[in-house]
Amino acid sequence: MTESKSIRSNSNAGSKIASESMVKVRLDKWLWAARFYKTRALAKQAVDGGKIQCNGNRTKPSKEINTGTEITLKQGYDDKTVTVVALSEQRRGAPEAQRLYEETLASMEQREKLSAQRKAQPSHWATPTKPNKKDRRLIQKFKQGK
Repeated sequence: MTESKSIRSNSNAGSKIASESMVKVRLDKWLWAARFYKTRALAKQAVDGGKIQCNGNRTKPSKEINTGTEITLKQGYDDKTVTVVALSEQRRGAPEAQRLYEETLASMEQREKLSAQRKAQPSHWATPTKPNKKDRRLIQKFKQGK
């Protein structure tokens, strides 16, 4: 019995070493581990929806990536271009997740530029006062198509 336990423990130790020296990881797993998406299902949907590109090409969630791969992803209003620096299949804390990738300088400059443009736009067109009775009647008439 003791021999079988030692064999099991050796096989577990071997799997830990193999996971530390990973060569390739699935794209959807890496996106989840790097905290770009909250779940793997959301990462898969983003890849299937064409929001993720690997080395400039549309890809599948099961594509195996390695270090040095350039990934372009769209999140909300932002487009990010990141280079894979390290691989991980496990989701960890945010500081560790940020060590998995490096955003390109051109991507950061473009995001800052677009962010400044969005901030310069008015968020809503404020009216000086609330609509009075006549204005409300005109609004209702416009909505009803009369």
